[in-house]
Amino acid sequence: MRDGQRQLARRELDRELRFYRLAGREKNPTQDVLRAVRQALGIPMGEIARALKTNPSVIFRLERSQTRDTISLKSLSRVAGAMGCKVVYAVIPSGGETFEEMAERRRWEKELGTKEQGIGNRD
Repeated sequence: MRDGQRQLARRELDRELRFYRLAGREKNPTQDVLRAVRQALGIPMGEIARALKTNPSVIFRLERSQTRDTISLKSLSRVAGAMGCKVVYAVIPSGGETFEEMAERRRWEKELGTKEQGIGNRD
């Protein structure tokens, strides 16, 4: 991919993912989201369990694994689907910057030799 194409791709990603970047500024934006959505919609665990042909203890464990960041994307999607929802996720720069800003910072780090060869994570 050429530099001009990369720049266009970064700008498009920045535009498409701007709301995810805002959400990413929160400390734990998706912590307990399955439980929060289920409770907000008033859906009992048993109803989700029946939809997934399992028992409520499995739903409890899935909610707990989501809180611990150990749930699989497939399981997350299945539980969300049983609640009439879908999972939407994104990959964003961890420092809250845009991809364009991140690329510019990486260029300067490379130019100035301030960072070893690597990703340049700001965490």
